[in-house]
Amino acid sequence: MNFIKKYKHGFVILAYCVVYLCCFHYLEHRHLYRYHLIHCTLDDIIPFCEYFIVPYLLWFPYQVIAVMYFIFINDNKKEYYQLIKNLCMGMTIFLVVSWLYPNGQLLRPSSFERDNIFTQLVAILYATDTPTNILPSIHVFNSLAIHMALINCQKLKNNQMVKIASFILTTLIILSTMFLKQHSVVDATLGATMAYGGYLLFYRRPSVARSRSRARTVARLRS
Repeated sequence: MNFIKKYKHGFVILAYCVVYLCCFHYLEHRHLYRYHLIHCTLDDIIPFCEYFIVPYLLWFPYQVIAVMYFIFINDNKKEYYQLIKNLCMGMTIFLVVSWLYPNGQLLRPSSFERDNIFTQLVAILYATDTPTNILPSIHVFNSLAIHMALINCQKLKNNQMVKIASFILTTLIILSTMFLKQHSVVDATLGATMAYGGYLLFYRRPSVARSRSRARTVARLRS
């Protein structure tokens, strides 16, 4: 009971994930005869590269480990709720867009030039994940949301190794969505744009408010 009481805030994201997965399952399996195809010229320029399956799959533990860190290790609950509110906002917008604007892509290669463990993993990914409901990219949005939470975490402010590792992994994850032909450049761009909106809403505004408050305090002291 003490454990539940101490970490009850962690049930917020757990409950949301259950709701999210149920909604996503419905969207993936509903019967539609028409999807809006997402495509741009850059999609045809970016080559397929199966090695990006590694960072693409690392997206899953990256999220879980980061969220668990903010639940069980980081004592600052404000930072936890900043992350959770940001994630929930972006994932909810994704569900609404997918419901109102059914979308998909036809970027996946019909065959692979090489046969190795990486292309085999990509084949499994293609078989389990449909090329629909891709806009905006949740892989991109969630990665950036996690990265923003880590670099704004007071407990990690002097831990440059974590920040650099997070930046590199986030960058590779974003690139993987396009090099694996899982997402269009359009999806990735909108995912990043939505993440920037989350930054302005949950991270920049408080810092701006503090700066203005300090400026007013300095002005009063000088007067």
